[in-house]
Amino acid sequence: MTMASPDERPDEAALEFLRSAFEPAWREPALGYEAVSAWETENGAVLPEPYRSLVAEISNGSSVGPPEDGGLLPLGRLTPGWSHRVDRDPAAPFPLRESWAWEGEPLTAGHDERVADVYGHGSVVLGTDDELFYWLLVVNGPQRGRVWLVGETGAYRYPGPEACGFLEWVRRWQVGDGWWD
Repeated sequence: MTMASPDERPDEAALEFLRSAFEPAWREPALGYEAVSAWETENGAVLPEPYRSLVAEISNGSSVGPPEDGGLLPLGRLTPGWSHRVDRDPAAPFPLRESWAWEGEPLTAGHDERVADVYGHGSVVLGTDDELFYWLLVVNGPQRGRVWLVGETGAYRYPGPEACGFLEWVRRWQVGDGWWD
């Protein structure tokens, strides 16, 4: 499998916004581009911008920030309550293009495997809301660069029919416009 090349580095205004959104006192040390490239090679997925530049240059996670419950996770880390102990495979394409509310849906052949693929394929976990829902950044597939919310009831593009990217997700948290309200 050939990995994609990194996206164009975000402009300085986007990076300055991310610096202001994640206060220095709460940031984890940035990884640097060499470590990010090593993660990408090991996992077969190139991180989408501006998330890639954030973890390389600014902060690899933050205890304060989106999401509200515990902040932004370091790259590759899962929360203690991560509900699906599936093998995570960022190189595999994220399986959805549309939101999928699976709660109450009649069980069909392959249902559990499809849910496991949503939790395990083509994404990195950004954080959690009360260990009930998890924020995912899609790193492979048609939804690459988009943020999804996944939990017991289903998988949903955030904030609605068109999923937003990482920068917009952080902006929505900053202004209190979205899930956190």
